[in-house]
Amino acid sequence: MKTILILHGWGSCAKNWNSVKELLEEQGYKVFIPDLPGFGENPPPPQIWSIDDYAEWVRNYCEQYELSRFFLLGHSFGGSIAVKFSIKEPEKIEKLFLVGCAGIRKKSLKREIIKKTANFFKKFDFLPLFNLLRKVFYKLIKSDYLQTQGVMREIYLKILKQDISKDFSKISVPTVLIWGKKDNLTPLKDAHYIKGQISGAKLEILPGIYHNPHRENPKALICIILNYLK
Repeated sequence: MKTILILHGWGSCAKNWNSVKELLEEQGYKVFIPDLPGFGENPPPPQIWSIDDYAEWVRNYCEQYELSRFFLLGHSFGGSIAVKFSIKEPEKIEKLFLVGCAGIRKKSLKREIIKKTANFFKKFDFLPLFNLLRKVFYKLIKSDYLQTQGVMREIYLKILKQDISKDFSKISVPTVLIWGKKDNLTPLKDAHYIKGQISGAKLEILPGIYHNPHRENPKALICIILNYLK
């Protein structure tokens, strides 16, 4: 029986992928979807982790469940982890699926403005009005910052500083990119950049889909995946 390991995105958890899991199992695949540390039922890491630390956790998870050869799918933040893991453990990967993969953090004027504005609000967050404005600001830029606390907030900030754009060219396993055409969190231009970095990579675009195809249209997502599992 062929095995698929799925790594969910930031702020998500295994149960959000239940529809995909059920559809794949109906086709005879064995599916593993762990709650990453700090999400779902899994407690936060004991310290401030990087993407590489999460990739090491995945390696230990694979050893625990004796996963020696499998298809790997990573969504958003989980895609960043999948990239790191596939570079370190290519012999384990049958094929890599990156869905709305995050991790391209190249400097831009917009990013610098957001960073400076965030720092400004942070200095005055003890004032009720500024604290309210800060919450509105993070909501407008679609940031998960306010939904995190404790060590997970520090991990979130650390991961946001990690640019893995130079890592994609190190991937040596067969790779399929799956992207929502309307994705406004990891824009389609990122998909085209990644495709150009990975030798032989395929790009599949889902029309009318934003950043979460596993919830917006799981059947369409599964249709693409199954085409590449043959």
